[in-house]
Amino acid sequence: MAVIIDVFRAFSCEPLFFHFGVKRVILEPDPEKALALKHQHPEFILAGEINEVPLAGAELGNSPFEIILKGSDYFNGKTVIHRTTAGVTGVAAACERAEEVILGSFVMAAAVARYIRRKNPDRVTLVAMGDRAEVKSPEDEACADYLEHLLNDKPYDPVKTLEAVVFQSTAQKFIQGDKPYLPKEDPIFCLQRDLFDLVLSVKRTEGDFVEVFSV
Repeated sequence: MAVIIDVFRAFSCEPLFFHFGVKRVILEPDPEKALALKHQHPEFILAGEINEVPLAGAELGNSPFEIILKGSDYFNGKTVIHRTTAGVTGVAAACERAEEVILGSFVMAAAVARYIRRKNPDRVTLVAMGDRAEVKSPEDEACADYLEHLLNDKPYDPVKTLEAVVFQSTAQKFIQGDKPYLPKEDPIFCLQRDLFDLVLSVKRTEGDFVEVFSV
């Protein structure tokens, strides 16, 4: 089992889609394929970014703040195509090797830990995707630490974690409020622990789509 962790922001967005009643979520790492799928199905909602900048042609970026503002009236019963640089790309790669792939973030961590304990797989790999999937990011590393705490009673200090995350560039670029596509509200939501009693797994479906399912 692989847990692909993307706190800022892909897998903090995913549970919100389901909370607001989406029927289906397709993860597509290729921006061109995501846009082509949107063109084929204009009724689908396309949410995505390339290196944090909203994907041209998408209705939404990759922001919990945007999703919450839209609410259930916008998402209920709809299909969402989700494209992100780190999390979605990491999940697509993990599907080629892992028997099961789970989405990881602070907002779902306790539910994910309970699920792992119940399934009791031979091996669990926690993959902290990091900033643009290029360098480590404190929020993804901290989420992996929190999951280890929940699974193995590893010591965990939430205050120290916030200190380690909030003052670093991956959070500060939101907090400074310089770019409208990086809302300062997003880290507030993404760093909340255990908001959703929800576990999201992925699998390839007909048409070679990577789809998200609540398990």
